[in-house]
Amino acid sequence: MKLIELDLSSIPFGQPIPFALRGTGGALLAGKGFVIHSQEDLKKLIFRGHTLYVDTDESEDAYRAYLGQLQALLHSDKKLGDIAETTLQATAKNDDNEEENSRHPRWKDWQLHWTQLMRNPDPETFLPRFHRMFSALANYSANNADSALLALVQLSAEEVRFYSATHGMLVAVITMLVARETLVWPEAQVQSLGKAALSMNIAMAQLQDDLALQRTPLSAEQAKAIDHHSEQSVQKLKSLGVQDALWLEAVKFHHYRDPGRLAQKSPGRQMARLIQRADLFGARIAPRVGREPMSVTSAMKACYYDETKAVDETGAALVKTLGIYPPGAWVHLASGESGVVIRRSDHAATPIVAVFLNRDGMPCDPMTRNTALATNKITGAVPHKEVRVSVAMDRLLTL
Repeated sequence: MKLIELDLSSIPFGQPIPFALRGTGGALLAGKGFVIHSQEDLKKLIFRGHTLYVDTDESEDAYRAYLGQLQALLHSDKKLGDIAETTLQATAKNDDNEEENSRHPRWKDWQLHWTQLMRNPDPETFLPRFHRMFSALANYSANNADSALLALVQLSAEEVRFYSATHGMLVAVITMLVARETLVWPEAQVQSLGKAALSMNIAMAQLQDDLALQRTPLSAEQAKAIDHHSEQSVQKLKSLGVQDALWLEAVKFHHYRDPGRLAQKSPGRQMARLIQRADLFGARIAPRVGREPMSVTSAMKACYYDETKAVDETGAALVKTLGIYPPGAWVHLASGESGVVIRRSDHAATPIVAVFLNRDGMPCDPMTRNTALATNKITGAVPHKEVRVSVAMDRLLTL
């Protein structure tokens, strides 16, 4: 264990820390991604550990280099956005070094970077950083759609603290996939759609994360912020240099209840409606401190029907694209086994499933099952609270 002491006076408040914090002797005080909200939070950590350190031995080479850069930045007068940029560059370098070993991104790092960008956008750097990060997500999801869905559905079910960033990535991936595969929209519109989905809640990114951890009902002030966040997000994006009219129109109307045929809407309102359906799906599968998430299949059903109880055109396109059991859904099979959907198939009801529980309900080595076979037919969804095994993301993605 090699500990590097951190300068306590320069630790930024309200930001997910991209490494574990340790105390004297290396005792773990806070895991990677922990947010220090105030001086009082910092005092509590110091009281427990006396001094705060980072263990460079538990990080890979690129992160050791990053920690050295971070130390220099924390002792300088660099802006918080510049510090966040260092983490992004370090991750990119590390991904390049590991390209031969893994073609999948570091999803939790992406989660951290989007959290930083949405909570504290810097007008000087926002657009170039946004476009670079968006391109990475869009390119990966276009070439690895099932893996992207699987990873983000899993993250949505597991992670509460960074809800806003995870939700934005999931909605962006879903909407671009639906627009490209089923609605067959022009690629330029697909790109604007994904950008709108990622930035739709920029005016309340911090509030969204806070609400995921809140047990009490909404306050009047919070309810007002939610009601007006669409318009405020548009104004925020304009102030950050966004000029794409479709992007801005989709953000402006994404929270509206606007049923009806797509052909009767402008392109921007069509995009907004698709975002609204995917937004509903993503919100219902994500846990909150005070409530359990819906099963993925129940959330899909909620998107399928509009506010008048009729079939929604964009909701139907979403179900057609993702399937009744999309990647990330946990299911029971006719064989008595249970597992997680890892890949779509040509038919909405018969995806490929990786089994992690045998017919006796005991953990087993993962085995793939073709659910088009009668013996492996899906008999129902597994509610999140009944999922009895925890499977590492890397393990799922290798399947």
